[in-house]
Amino acid sequence: MTYDLNTPLSQLPPSAERHAALTLLATVTEGIPRHLADEAACRFDPELHTGPDAFTDEPDDERAAREQVAREVCAGCPVWASCLFSARDARPASGIWAGLTPEELRAMSAPVSPESVQGVA
Repeated sequence: MTYDLNTPLSQLPPSAERHAALTLLATVTEGIPRHLADEAACRFDPELHTGPDAFTDEPDDERAAREQVAREVCAGCPVWASCLFSARDARPASGIWAGLTPEELRAMSAPVSPESVQGVA
């Protein structure tokens, strides 16, 4: 079942699951100003963007499929640009942020060397 920011706490599962759901949601929206997080497309299914918990094994093909769907959700998100700036600042270790993996975000932030732009006019 999927929960979002509008789900009353009283309707969430027992305390351990409620804590896990709220922790996951906080992870996905960490660093994003609250008004932006409330508009983010990922709020409807945060596990889509972060993956299963650390105790669940996710096969590579399932991870790739989940990440592709997360990228598609990000592509239509109304706060995509703000998420991108937040993700570049936060430097997340996992998940899909503004449609990018942590590795892709790091590559975007890497310094540009003169050799890498040769031939660019």
